[in-house]
Amino acid sequence: MPLQNRVTPFGDIVAIDQRGLFTGNRGIIHDVASKTLLNRRWSNKAWITCALSYKGHWRDVMAQRSWTELFFLDEAVALSAGHRPCFACRRASAEAFRAAWAKAHGLNVPPSAPAMDAILHSERLCDRLKRIHPLTVPFADLPDGAAVVHDDAAFVIVKGRAYRWSEGGYDFAPHLSHADGLLTPPSTLRAMCAGYRPLLHPTVERYRLD
Repeated sequence: MPLQNRVTPFGDIVAIDQRGLFTGNRGIIHDVASKTLLNRRWSNKAWITCALSYKGHWRDVMAQRSWTELFFLDEAVALSAGHRPCFACRRASAEAFRAAWAKAHGLNVPPSAPAMDAILHSERLCDRLKRIHPLTVPFADLPDGAAVVHDDAAFVIVKGRAYRWSEGGYDFAPHLSHADGLLTPPSTLRAMCAGYRPLLHPTVERYRLD
């Protein structure tokens, strides 16, 4: 029985057999004895995305009362859920994200991690539910890795094409040309429009035509 620690593009934490590219956390949200989640889904505003391997460290999942290990199919899913790159284990990506954020927001000085976290936290949730935002960019112009929702399903956009998120990876959705809303937080979307490119799961390549 898989642990409840896989994150969907909607930010939900579910128990599925999915092997992803990244781990991360939202603080301590699990019980060590039972390895089950508590009622809360975050304990701080620093929702980060981490490398699966870092300096040879190894952790027994949900076995410590430090942080709750969560897992994401890829970085597009993590960004959609409201996470950002970790400045410890993913320094280069975090700095690239911060630089793109500053460029997109017209900032002369790159923002601090807490400053970005505060904005992201205001954009990621509506009460306890995922906040859905209106599209501010034409569907065809969405940057690679942007996530949208259509008919209650999540899709990631790559080269103007839509790929449906599923437990097994991505499935190509050849006829999707519009969406009901934006899952990626607007500030993250602006950073992506300014040049930040998330790492995508290789299942996308099964359908790439270019």
